[in-house]
Amino acid sequence: MAAGFLVTLYEYSPLFYIGVVSLCFVITAAMVLGWFGFDVPVILRSYEETETIILTPERQMVQVTNPFTLVLGSGPACVIGGVSLRPCCLEPCILSCFWGCEVNALQGALQAHQHGPRLSTPKHFQEALHLKYKHYQVFHISRENREEHYTQLPADQGITDFGPLPRERYPLVAVLTMAEAEARRTYNIVASVTVIHVPDEKYNLSARILFQYLLTSQGNMYELKPLFMSADSGDMSGPRESDQPSEPNEEASSVEQSPVLEEENWAEGMGRDCVVCQNAEVNRVLLPCRHACVCNNCVSHFQHCPICRAFVLESFALTQIPAVEQ
Repeated sequence: MAAGFLVTLYEYSPLFYIGVVSLCFVITAAMVLGWFGFDVPVILRSYEETETIILTPERQMVQVTNPFTLVLGSGPACVIGGVSLRPCCLEPCILSCFWGCEVNALQGALQAHQHGPRLSTPKHFQEALHLKYKHYQVFHISRENREEHYTQLPADQGITDFGPLPRERYPLVAVLTMAEAEARRTYNIVASVTVIHVPDEKYNLSARILFQYLLTSQGNMYELKPLFMSADSGDMSGPRESDQPSEPNEEASSVEQSPVLEEENWAEGMGRDCVVCQNAEVNRVLLPCRHACVCNNCVSHFQHCPICRAFVLESFALTQIPAVEQ
């Protein structure tokens, strides 16, 4: 009887069609609004709902003391004329300069530190590099000595460039190590390795730091990378470094460099205020773009960096990053 009723309704009444259309509408609405577990499109969510659902994960940081600082000196730099370096260490240290160091030799030495004997003295580095460099020069640095030290390739070697790109040698690798054994036992970080580009006749890009690594007594390797923030954030200043674009080592994710001031167009005149609310102090760094531009309250409202529009995967508190002691 029920079947007969449905057949009669189908043949003589438009209510059947109305019911089918209504049922389809209800199912479609349920799928769109997430009644059956489907994700609700962001455009249909309210502001309050977005704030509670989209949370930027916070990275747990490890606080360490970096006893080494190395920046380029103020004078001109070139392969023929040399370059000035200005180290600053918390303890007496040794600055070793390896000119024309082979790329593979350096990478092999860094890997050897992680899986073999620790590289904590200039002799260890010489042995790990297997003498695959053009010239070696060493300077003894006293505690907190901020004088510039000039290093240069000997003229009798006749080296004016390191070949066309891609190159097999780094122009200059500067290594800082502790001069005293007791200091090496005191600090977790035992060496600083800085790869420096020095302009020559075939590649005249200005002198800059390409990579900077910290080696620990446990065999870990951390790459220092800059934070991008306002140029007039005076109370968050740190040692100025050049851009270091390569990716960090897997074990380097828990340590960040102290804030580095980068003069960006967006930063002019913004000071240390959050670029969103313009009220609170900047205290959050977004990853992976590394822009320090928002406060704790505003960081939870964004999936994309308000400066470069990069997708935000993580963030960490700027106040947890210790400044390098001078």
